[in-house]
Amino acid sequence: MAQQDRAIRTRRSILEAAAKVFGERGYASATVEEILGRAGVTRGALYFHFSSKEEVALGVLAAQMPLDRLPEGSSKLQKLVDHGMVMAYRLQHDPLVQAGVSLALDQGAGELDRNAAFRAWADQLEQILAEARAQGELLPHIDVSDTAEVLTGAFAGVQAMSQARCNRADLGRRVSVLLRHVLPGISTPAMLAALDLSPERGERVFLECEALPETASSAPRSREGTSP
Repeated sequence: MAQQDRAIRTRRSILEAAAKVFGERGYASATVEEILGRAGVTRGALYFHFSSKEEVALGVLAAQMPLDRLPEGSSKLQKLVDHGMVMAYRLQHDPLVQAGVSLALDQGAGELDRNAAFRAWADQLEQILAEARAQGELLPHIDVSDTAEVLTGAFAGVQAMSQARCNRADLGRRVSVLLRHVLPGISTPAMLAALDLSPERGERVFLECEALPETASSAPRSREGTSP
């Protein structure tokens, strides 16, 4: 267990260091040497966890993936809202998530599969929307795939504008405004009236997620069981 804990801490320190380097220099200009210096680890420790700079960057990208253990309630559209609001809160407080989003939008990182992060978001939103449709929460004409793509792209744009204008200080409010404009076009009136779209909801739901028991999907990878 001690070895596993040390492995998790080492991997996290590498990702956090890489997040800072990528954020300051961009993917193309960042070097493994800079990441090693920031992380304070040996080259062997880094290559135990990651085979290349590209794989480190993919690890940073993965840090922004949607949470897979949001609290379950009766409303699937509320879960859809919570995905966006929790991500807004994480973007305000977690440098690793911030770096993952920056990498996904970095035009100089063309060799990375930056599309994976967008696919993950759109796929999860599409699944939730399909569940909402099955429960009668959506208007009859809604295409869940198109709606998931629109929401994913709109969130990316809103967070980028918030970052440029105030370092994401108002992101919770901006996502709340976005949802207040989009949801009337997809939700039944009765369901829309019941949704909590408050800017503070992301923090409340995130803290609730943190209190949930860990799931198998959030366990460390097996190769990290024994490491430097």
